[in-house]
Formats: sequence, structure tokens, C-alpha cells
Amino acid sequence: MLALFGVLYTIYNEPLPTGASGRKADALAQKMLAAIHYEDYRKTCYFEWSYAAGTHHYFWDKQKGKVHVNWSDNTVFLNLNDPKKSKVIENEKEVIGKSKKEFIEKAVSYFNNDSFWLVGPFKVFDKGTRRSIVKLDDGTDALLVKYTSGGTTPGDSYLWKLSETGLPESFRMWVDIIPIGGLEATWDNWQVMESGVFLPTSHKFGPVHLDLGEVRAYN
Repeated sequence: MLALFGVLYTIYNEPLPTGASGRKADALAQKMLAAIHYEDYRKTCYFEWSYAAGTHHYFWDKQKGKVHVNWSDNTVFLNLNDPKKSKVIENEKEVIGKSKKEFIEKAVSYFNNDSFWLVGPFKVFDKGTRRSIVKLDDGTDALLVKYTSGGTTPGDSYLWKLSETGLPESFRMWVDIIPIGGLEATWDNWQVMESGVFLPTSHKFGPVHLDLGEVRAYN
């Protein structure tokens, strides 16, 4: 296994590129937001989707900062603004004490990861982000976004490849949980939701197909 990993690392690993920050990078980020209807996203109240082959299920009240996170026989009524106020149910019984804290931490980690695959492009101006333009081999501009704080794994970076209209087509990742840098995942199968926002319904990550289930966004 170590030998195989070494071969894969040698073939696929790439260093994090450097780019030019400033107004042009911010303008490219704004173009991407316009393409996916950021204003509709900002106004949308409710999001529903699933992840991890349908084993994680979410109902997110974005305006109130609350999420129902379901997996196995567990439900966490997650308060994103004050996680300690969250409620945990396991096998139809409320969980308290140390176990409650562990469930909440797991739910936060699940939500941070799984929601990024749904709304990642909308987070390019989040607090702690740095944006820069990277010139690709074909001469087009890509948007590099680095998260210096927040989330579960601060320091992660994503290089967004965009269509001529600004719609995200794929990104390459330099993230803490994946030791090989620069692996690419598609952002496709975009659909217009009930609230007017554009959201993806699936991704391809090498041989892996990430299905987000029945995606909904509405008011």
C-alpha cells in the first residue's frame, strides 16, 4: 500500500500554485457569484440534500442558522450560531453529557464538509478567504481561493475553473484531509432551484461519483 501511495503521489501531486490577488481576482469571484445567482442564494431560506451515498441527510434553515443533521439512528438539531444549544437524539432518546458534545462536534464536521460540496462557490468572500487569479495552461484565468480561518480545516485551498459565463466547471483541491495536492473534482449537473439559485446535484472525483440526492432550495 505504501508503494502504491508513493506512485500515486509522484504522478498526481502538484504544488499549490501562486496567483495575483487584488481587484481582478475579486472581479472574477463576483462574476462567478453572478453566474450562480448569489442574490437568490442570499435570500433562500431552506436547503435540503444528502451526502455520503445518502447516509447523511440535511435540512438547513440558513436564515436562522439551524440544521437538522441525520445519519444512522442519530439526529442533531444543530445550532450553528451557538453549537452548545444544539439538541441530540440517538435511537429516539435525547443525549446529554460528554456524548452530546461528541455528537455535536461530529455533526458540525459533517455539515462543514458536506455543505461545501453544495454551496462552496458561494463562500468565496467568507471571512478569512484570500482570492487570486492563476493563469492556466490554456491561457484562461482560474480563481484560487484559500481559507485561512473558519470551517473544520482552515488552510484549505481550491482552484476554480470557470466557463466563459463564470459558471464553475471544476475545482482542484489542496486540502488537509487529502495528502495528494491538486486533485480535481467536477462541478456539473447544475440546476435552477425553486428559489432561483443555481446548485449542483452531483460531482465526479476521479472514479468516485458524489451524488447529492434530491437537492432543494426554497423559501
